[in-house]
Amino acid sequence: MKCTIHVSGIVQGVGFRPFIYRQATSLNLLGYVLNLGNKGVKIEIEGTKEKIERFIKEIKENHPPISRIDDIEVQWIEEESGYKEFKILKSLKSSGDSIVLPPDISICDDCLNDFKNEKYSRYYRYPFIACSVCGPRYTTVTDLPYDRPFTTMIEFPFCKDCNIEYTDPKYRRYHAQTFACNVCGPHFKLYNKNGTVIDEGDPFKTAVKLLKENHIVALMGNGGVHLVSRAIDETILELRRRKRKRKFKPFAVMSPSIDTIKTYAIVSPKEEKLLNSFRRPIVLLEKSPDYYLSEEISPGLTNIGVFLPYSGMHYLLFENNDFPALIMTSGNISNLPMATDRHNVLEELKGIADYFLLHNRKIHQRSDDSVLFLLNNKTTIIRRSRGFVPEHIELPFSAEDVNLVAVGPELHSTASVLKKNRIYPSQHIGDVNSLEILDFLDESIIHLTELLKMQSIDAYVCDYNPVFLSTKLAQRKAKEYSSRLIQVQHHHAHAAAIMAEYKINPDNQIIGIILDGVGYGKDGKAWGGEIFLSNYENFERMAYLEYHPMPAGDRCVYYPVRMLSAILSEKLSSAEIRNLVEKEYLEGLPHGKNELEVLLKQIESKTNLAYTSGTGRVLDALAALLKICFERTYEGEPAIRLEHYAKSGNPKAIKFKIPLKSNKETIIETSDLILQALEHYRNGIKPQDIAASAQFCLSSKIAEIAVNLAKKEHIKHVGLSGGVAYNKAMTINFKNYIEKQNLAFLQHELIPPGDAGVSIGQAIVGARLLKK
Repeated sequence: MKCTIHVSGIVQGVGFRPFIYRQATSLNLLGYVLNLGNKGVKIEIEGTKEKIERFIKEIKENHPPISRIDDIEVQWIEEESGYKEFKILKSLKSSGDSIVLPPDISICDDCLNDFKNEKYSRYYRYPFIACSVCGPRYTTVTDLPYDRPFTTMIEFPFCKDCNIEYTDPKYRRYHAQTFACNVCGPHFKLYNKNGTVIDEGDPFKTAVKLLKENHIVALMGNGGVHLVSRAIDETILELRRRKRKRKFKPFAVMSPSIDTIKTYAIVSPKEEKLLNSFRRPIVLLEKSPDYYLSEEISPGLTNIGVFLPYSGMHYLLFENNDFPALIMTSGNISNLPMATDRHNVLEELKGIADYFLLHNRKIHQRSDDSVLFLLNNKTTIIRRSRGFVPEHIELPFSAEDVNLVAVGPELHSTASVLKKNRIYPSQHIGDVNSLEILDFLDESIIHLTELLKMQSIDAYVCDYNPVFLSTKLAQRKAKEYSSRLIQVQHHHAHAAAIMAEYKINPDNQIIGIILDGVGYGKDGKAWGGEIFLSNYENFERMAYLEYHPMPAGDRCVYYPVRMLSAILSEKLSSAEIRNLVEKEYLEGLPHGKNELEVLLKQIESKTNLAYTSGTGRVLDALAALLKICFERTYEGEPAIRLEHYAKSGNPKAIKFKIPLKSNKETIIETSDLILQALEHYRNGIKPQDIAASAQFCLSSKIAEIAVNLAKKEHIKHVGLSGGVAYNKAMTINFKNYIEKQNLAFLQHELIPPGDAGVSIGQAIVGARLLKK
């Protein structure tokens, strides 16, 4: 009996063909397995029907854990071909139908055992140890199919022993594409900041000694560079912050084991599973009562970002249990992508790092660490990058013949490429506010489109904002390739993303609660406190937070006392604001009384004012009012500090009255909320209670409006998206309020609710508009 089997899914770079070979030979079946490029794997097998059925059952139930089977097609054929053995045939060239490559995969237990076992001398303490089921993938691949000639490992020919393991099916590294050993693979050297090699024999041992002496070491990894230092000593942390000009931005730490993490952080079973997953993301954990690492790691916050080692190079830093944790942050300077070339790493980071652990393998694609946390027992992704990319998101409707590129917004950006109903988000790009980052964005798009063999692109999709560099890139590319240009409103992209995640029927609508700091609105103002009636191709703005003036625009974002003053100007006179700020908040204005006078004149004369409905700006004003944060030193800082400050408050201590104004849309008058908060603060009410109650009452009022709209429009689903969806207290309140009204609450789990998910939403809206 003969059978042809076609398996589609993530079946390249995960040890799938060697797995098939072992299963077939163990059952004495004959035939071949063939990698079809992007179209999956074809198996032609001969034997008894009973053995072939057992073989198919093994594929379904015991395939490699990192692989993913989307579909198995089986065709039985009576005649046989007379095969003499079972073979792995040479892969076909990629057709570009999809990307079946897995993301970078953390070191597996078997490789870790080899790494620690001195008798395996070729792999003992080898930083680049890998096998058919673990190691770098996306960061090394130059083309598909996933075979060694199309990876950066092509520069490292196998030694005799590695070649035996690669070609003999009885070995774990049979057909593993990115492995090598101490003899034939890439190596590290330790440099000083002048570029002089100071150790190439055992550079990690020397680096550990330098870390103990409070030096900062730049470590070149698989997809970028980490800046590494101790996590206990305050002196080195203060030095890092001065050098990087990051006054309060939280740092992530790496620890050698879950047991070590539990000595300073609270780890739930689900969080432990996330930490230990093959993705090895940074997971935000609550600090434990026994927390003993430096408070300078995440000042003003109750949590800390933690991850485990994911390659041999990381385990070398911890091999003698010298550190309970090491600070590991991305090694890039402001407005530049991470350097990936050894010479550029030295040049760009010599003002920050003291020493450099650099290797001689090319980094083909940068990939930052992914960041996530648990909220309502769901995984909430902040940054979707290493360990996720290039996994796809399914389009929730059919647009089989549509090819498009979505370039994302400006901040925390990603790009997304759509082909054959699958959206491929890029790795984390960052803030597209320099030409260098714009080039990185363009390069990441080109890489994805080349992997997908996209010969033509129907449309480039971008934001409404005309000044974004990403918008200008889309305009230029659309003109260059004679493609259509589609502009999608920022918050509509958020709404489309949450709809797609729950596969909402394209004929249906949801009520979308879209809350963030800023997005260019249809009226040219800065939106960010929106309630939409939305489908994939259109939306109607049903309610929003009232507009507040922003004297000198973005300066209010960086100095929230300005935002507080502007909101209060709608309720208090200039004299009252002057008296209040001079008495309580003057330190929040860098230029003191002079700045205050200019600010008040701008408000009075309505000159140099932007207007915003952003929820983030209201939360910023509350943070300033309660003296939690007077200067934003990283994205979202005032609102984030407010959230953490409020954790020790009672959310039901104060009942804020938030009036509504009805015109065509409902307007939520948040100036009343700020004025009431000020009165409570002046009256000596516990500030933590004010913070917690303000968040609770604002989210309750928004939820109430959304529920009433849903009932009026006979809609079952209410979705939450935007950066405010990272606020645990507010999101939990939204969920509780909406579900009590027997409506379905949609919360992101696969797609980041912040701006990292916008390109996905843009792609969805663009595809729907092209199909219409």
